[in-house]
Amino acid sequence: MPRGDKDKYTEKQKRKAEHIEESYEHKGVSKDEAEARAWATVNKQSGGGDKSGGSGSKTASAEKKTARSDSAKRAAKTREGHARTSNASLESQTKQSLLKEARSKNIKGRSTMTKAELVQALRN
Repeated sequence: MPRGDKDKYTEKQKRKAEHIEESYEHKGVSKDEAEARAWATVNKQSGGGDKSGGSGSKTASAEKKTARSDSAKRAAKTREGHARTSNASLESQTKQSLLKEARSKNIKGRSTMTKAELVQALRN
C-alpha cells in the first residue's frame, strides 16, 4: 500500500491516480498493487505532490539565463580548437582532427597521408 499523506496532491493528480488504479484493477491487479502503481505513475509523470511551498530551491530566471549564457560560451570556446604552441600538440591529436585541420589549410594529398605525414605537413 502506498505510504505518505496525499493532501499535497492536486485534485487533478488525485483523479488521475484514481483512474489509473481503476484501470489496473480492471486488468486483474490487486487493489493494493493497483493503488501503488497508480501513485507511482502520477509521481513519475508530475514529479509528486503540489510544489507550491517551502521545500525545494527556486532559481531566479536571471540566474538561469546567465548560467545558459556561460555554458554556451564555454561550449563555443571548446569548438574553436586549441592554439598550437608545440609540436607535441599535433601528435596528440587523432588522425580525423589532423585531416580536418589539413582540409582547412587546403593541404594537397591529405586523404592518402598517414598520421605522421599529416603532422609533418601541418608543421610546414
